Amino acid sequence: MGSIIIKVQAVHPEIPPPVLASALAIICGAIVLFLGLLRLGFIVDFIPLPAISAFMTGSAINVCAGQVKTVLGEKAHISTRGATYKIIIDTLKHLPSARMDAAMGLTALAMLYGIRSACNYGTRKKPHKAKLFFFLSTLRTVFVVLFYTMISAAVNLHRRNHPAFKLLGNVPPGFKAAGVPKIDVPIIKAFLAELPAAVVVLLIEHIAISKSFGRVNNYTIDPSQEFIAIGISNLLGPFLGAYPATGSFSRTAIKAKCGVRTPLAGVITAVVVLLAIYALPALFFFIPKSSLSAVIIHAVGDLVTPPRITYQFCTPLPARQFLGYVQVHSVVGDHILNAPQEGPTTGFEDDIEISRRIHLPTEPEGGTNPRVKIHQPAPGIFIYRVSEGFNYPNANHYTDHLVSHIFKETRRTNPQAWETTGDRPWNDPGPTRAERKILMAEEAPTSPLPTLRAIILDFASINNASPDTVQWHFVHVHNRWTKRALAAVGFGFPAVADGSAPRWQRSIFNVAEILDGSLPGPMSHSHVGESEDWSKDVEDGLKVQESSASSSVMGVSGDEIQVVQTSERDAKVNAHRRRGRSGVGTGMAVVDGINRPFFHVDLTSALKSAMADS
Repeated sequence: MGSIIIKVQAVHPEIPPPVLASALAIICGAIVLFLGLLRLGFIVDFIPLPAISAFMTGSAINVCAGQVKTVLGEKAHISTRGATYKIIIDTLKHLPSARMDAAMGLTALAMLYGIRSACNYGTRKKPHKAKLFFFLSTLRTVFVVLFYTMISAAVNLHRRNHPAFKLLGNVPPGFKAAGVPKIDVPIIKAFLAELPAAVVVLLIEHIAISKSFGRVNNYTIDPSQEFIAIGISNLLGPFLGAYPATGSFSRTAIKAKCGVRTPLAGVITAVVVLLAIYALPALFFFIPKSSLSAVIIHAVGDLVTPPRITYQFCTPLPARQFLGYVQVHSVVGDHILNAPQEGPTTGFEDDIEISRRIHLPTEPEGGTNPRVKIHQPAPGIFIYRVSEGFNYPNANHYTDHLVSHIFKETRRTNPQAWETTGDRPWNDPGPTRAERKILMAEEAPTSPLPTLRAIILDFASINNASPDTVQWHFVHVHNRWTKRALAAVGFGFPAVADGSAPRWQRSIFNVAEILDGSLPGPMSHSHVGESEDWSKDVEDGLKVQESSASSSVMGVSGDEIQVVQTSERDAKVNAHRRRGRSGVGTGMAVVDGINRPFFHVDLTSALKSAMADS
């Protein structure tokens, strides 16, 4: 509200601030009420929390910077309407002009933080008295204001015209601004550009309070209902001189601790406020301005987002993990399984293995036992898990981590890439003296480290889109458009320098049974050799056709159609299928397509494929 008044009055000084505040409250109330009546409360889910936290933090810092001048009682005129950094600089420049006000302001600020710290300490040491310490902490503002008002009254009682420090002064009692608020088109146009920010802050603060106490007390709120309530409040408030208002964390917390359960508590609060407005304004005269500014700084300081919360908003810095494998065994009771389970499973004799591999982060974290040894998948092959969406802000974060790790764990393919030492980049230390001796030995290997062979990317969390050739394998690319984007730029199959059709030594695909005619689309009745143009969709998995001796799979590489013989195990699988299982079709289908052999359904397939080709 203060920011809007400053901006509007700079252009329209003829509009009094109270008139502007009342008009803004009515417009905000009408907008919020309209949204509530249309049941549009769900729109709060589209307002990002980081943006709101940043706004509240910036506002709190701005308010604190503007109040320091009053806390110190500086004589020099310092404009608090400029940029925050200018206010801070001007305040520091005029520190020598501070007066007695600083004693009242700084000690009040220290007392506020001291009482809160003492109450928090008492709560931790004596949890059974937590409620008592809560109320003592809550009342610290009232206590400090009354305490310094008493000191001020004792010092300035007989020197009202020449006080020792600045006082709040006369406060008119009652509702002096009660009446029909003035609102017209010129006034609305004056603050129209600032209206969206006011509405957003009003809604977010109110909904945030409602949701937080709903979680504590085990109930859910209806945002649209809250919109209606706060909208009506802002529509009626200006008739008593109010400006745009929303819920309050502190007052709501106090009422919750007092055991409030119904809106009737609002009536009690209204009676107390009316009593203060009509009976206590005379006491407000002696409130020191510096102490009041200290109270304001202490109050808005809680709106600054803590660093630990700010760090959580840094989505461009997600967790990064290299994966290794662990050989695990199933345990039933007190013994390790060493034989296949009895009873039907999938129909294949060798489906159940005595042990199996699972992939875990190479650096133990979470619930993984740190004593378990994580093995490297294979020399020169790395599995990298992307834990967040892969987008522009965090792409460099992932790449730097990936490259630095690979440089550390692999050796150069050609150590003699630079003719002289001076040609080597300044940030490449090159081989050590011991390594150079090894390089000079003809019979010794160039380095104990392997060369880079393949990189497997685990994209389970993704929903958006050198001399030796390096294979890039992708796992868990479930989003269709992510796969299309990768395939469109050449990922998914081996690159060939001479432009010929890409070939690979050994492809490992995953097939699963299908019911007769159950394959959707044009492939449900298609067979190898028919005239369909399989290259139209680079993602379609193709049906395994059964033949008399073995099975063949249709593979598509660019525009070339080729037939790849399946492994001996695949033939056995189909032979087993033909021996008969009633009720199940006799066909098999590739689970995730074969025309992009570097896209895999799981890490095991990716690792086996990378190892087979390297």
